[in-house]
Amino acid sequence: MESSRITGLTFLLMIVQQVSSSGVFQLELHEFINAKGMLANGGSCLPNCKTLFKICLKHYQAVVSPGSCTFGSVVTPVLGSNSFSIREIEGFSNPIRLPFNFTWPKTFSLIIEAIHSPAGSTQERLISQFAIQKPLNVGEEWTRDVQLGGQQIQLNFSYRVVCSEHYYGESCSRLCKPRDDRFGHYICEPDGSVSCLKGWKGEYCSQPICLDGCSEQNGYCNNPGECTCRPGWQGRYCNECIPHNGCRHGTCKIQWQCICDEGWGGLFCDQDLNYCTHHKPCKNGATCMNTGQGSYTCSCRDGFTGVNCEEKINECDSNPCRNGGSCTDVESGYICECPQGYYGTHCENSVLNCADSPCFNGGTCRERELGASYACNCPLGYTGSNCEKKVDRCTSNPCLNGGQCYNIGYTQQCRCSPGFKGPTCAINIDDCARNPCSNGGSCIDQIVDYVCKCPPGYSGKSCDIKVSDECNFNPCKNGGTCHVGHNDNRLMCTCTPDYTGNLCEDRIFKNAVWEFPWMAVFMGAGLVGLMVLMCMIFMVVRYFRQQPIQDSKAMNNLTDFQKGNLIPASQLKNINKKKDIEVDCSLEKSNYKLKNHTLDYNLTNGRISSISPGIGKGDKFHLSEKCLEEEKFPLSLHSEKPECRISTICSSRDSMYQSIYMIAEERNECVIATEV
Repeated sequence: MESSRITGLTFLLMIVQQVSSSGVFQLELHEFINAKGMLANGGSCLPNCKTLFKICLKHYQAVVSPGSCTFGSVVTPVLGSNSFSIREIEGFSNPIRLPFNFTWPKTFSLIIEAIHSPAGSTQERLISQFAIQKPLNVGEEWTRDVQLGGQQIQLNFSYRVVCSEHYYGESCSRLCKPRDDRFGHYICEPDGSVSCLKGWKGEYCSQPICLDGCSEQNGYCNNPGECTCRPGWQGRYCNECIPHNGCRHGTCKIQWQCICDEGWGGLFCDQDLNYCTHHKPCKNGATCMNTGQGSYTCSCRDGFTGVNCEEKINECDSNPCRNGGSCTDVESGYICECPQGYYGTHCENSVLNCADSPCFNGGTCRERELGASYACNCPLGYTGSNCEKKVDRCTSNPCLNGGQCYNIGYTQQCRCSPGFKGPTCAINIDDCARNPCSNGGSCIDQIVDYVCKCPPGYSGKSCDIKVSDECNFNPCKNGGTCHVGHNDNRLMCTCTPDYTGNLCEDRIFKNAVWEFPWMAVFMGAGLVGLMVLMCMIFMVVRYFRQQPIQDSKAMNNLTDFQKGNLIPASQLKNINKKKDIEVDCSLEKSNYKLKNHTLDYNLTNGRISSISPGIGKGDKFHLSEKCLEEEKFPLSLHSEKPECRISTICSSRDSMYQSIYMIAEERNECVIATEV
């Protein structure tokens, strides 16, 4: 059982190898003779020799030695006992196939061992061994051989090497698979060369042979015998050019040209340069005249009109004949054939009078022209010279908006379409007048019907259906889930993770990375620092520019105080008449004390008359209680000479005003100038 399983697997492997093999070594066993049933060691098989064969195919060896079967090996099942003819049995196919997937070297070594395999035993015994090493070319012919073993043992067999399907050549090294598809169209010759099918050419027979005569430059083919034209060419052999699209009377020599035929012009050769000759468009004997560029004019004969004089002028169209006269159009005009009782060019004269009762349908007749003619006054609903025509009041289509008109007696009546009313159906019926919308819905009037715009929570044609769940309107966006609150009945949306908002209308950018603008901060800080530095430099420069002026003034005032060049009050003059001189100095170390006194002066002569108390808080100028240099230089007013000096008047350090008094010599008087 185990032996047959191994044998089956071996043959399955052989079949798999044959699929991808380039060639096959075939060995056909004919007959095995072991007349005495002997073993190689001289023993005997009891009762009979159950014989199987082990076959080993390998590369050529001058002296065959055991080893790896480089070209393949096969183990057959038990084929017979002692002497027998070898035939195919279940699980064994004769000849034996040893496929190979390489270039056949044209030489080989073959070892065949006859083995005794007793039934029910795994122990095998050698009966005989046969070995050959020979050159062998690829071919269909069999080589027959007979090998002898010891003690009347003999094996008859044949062998050959053939190429597998699609392999050719002396060594089965050339692969060729016939095909007929888009990759090639060919068969394989016995030597493996490619032979193209009819209608194909090229190295792999993939190029179709086009129709004989097909232009190689302007045509091509995808299948043999065809001739497909390239753009701009046509014809069976693609040798005819296609004129420009729209070219009407022209030819071409190459594609997309438009060479005009004689008598034609223009970009598309559609302008007839001699239209009258080619087409003769004028009718009824009219004269045709070419005006160039494919246009013409027709000069019509009398009685005809139209572009091509194709329309005959029918003067009867204007109904020139009166009183029922029939009009006949003639070449020179028209002729009226008058009914009995009328005459004239237009049958305008009547030979009848009222005595002949010419008026119909109850018309009233009245005489004209002394009984030579008459006129009919027609009743309502009739017209005509004899009241013979009934008035159709619906002819003017008085009914609007699709209404139908009906003649009823002497009037017309309109049957209106739905949604309209009125004598002429001009009034649109307001379907919202009866307030059809319930629950606060707003009504919109339509032509025939109305539409209600319902408030939230209601629906239906008249908003009479309550919607328990407002989410039926799908207000939530971007995949949000809608639900109504149980307490306040408010609409709420549960948004997906990527959206937010009452209706999930705002998107959340989760992965957005905010980068702090460090560069802008540094630049701003640098700019602020530079501005601060410039301000500090400006303040320092300004301080040093003002400092010498203040020191000079202080020094001048100190010098004058030290000299005691004080000016008596009688010689002081204030030129600023709007300002009062206020003195509020506390001179603790002086016998001369002034406090809260006002220096009065006469504005007429400009002299100071007296010093009197009366300085109050309401005065415009106040002097501080402590004055500059008040301890060292008490204020005194006197003069030794009639010359002006510089004096100081103390001012409040807390005041926003500072008075500077410049005293100049003027007629032995001192003038006081004040500056605020």
